[in-house]
Amino acid sequence: MLVRSAPAVPAAAVLLLHGGRADGPEPPPALNLPALRMRPFVGAVTRAVRGRDVLVAEVRYRHRGWNGPRADAARDAEAALVRLRERVGPVPVVLLGHSMGGRAALSAAGDPAVRGVVALAPWCPTGEPVDHLGGRRLYLLHDETDRVTSARESWDFVRRARAAGADAAGIPMPTGGHAMLRGASFWHRRAAELTAALLSHG
Repeated sequence: MLVRSAPAVPAAAVLLLHGGRADGPEPPPALNLPALRMRPFVGAVTRAVRGRDVLVAEVRYRHRGWNGPRADAARDAEAALVRLRERVGPVPVVLLGHSMGGRAALSAAGDPAVRGVVALAPWCPTGEPVDHLGGRRLYLLHDETDRVTSARESWDFVRRARAAGADAAGIPMPTGGHAMLRGASFWHRRAAELTAALLSHG
């Protein structure tokens, strides 16, 4: 976990999770483009929660990929939540993840500290578990022209999560593809607004 902004006594936290690959047992490279893509989101979230005693940190993965049933990125998200609790206590947490990081965030959202998830162009394979998401607020943002992950699978995930008791919403984005480069500022602003709103929700 790499802390980007930390007040003296955090009252809440945001953990950001970058994308990766379906398979990749090797460590992420030193120049990790998916991690770099999340930096503007770190800045946008930090500005959106300014003055609210919110710790902002990025989850660091041990492996580059999800790696099948090992679900390495999800395990790393869970471990980051444990480390966060050891550091600041049981504060409410919002998870903000892109692609594989969105899948990891949704997987780890059963942790009692997690208030909600903002998932950007998430990887939501058919049949992905949802039963642990009851009572969570979820926002899945996707450009329907995305050719890497499927917006249709995101919308199906939203429907199944609602049936499991989650307060879930699918938000179509007008542009951006998978990397969220076209219309990037809108992605940054929308994600930060939703994250801040989740922290405000009682």
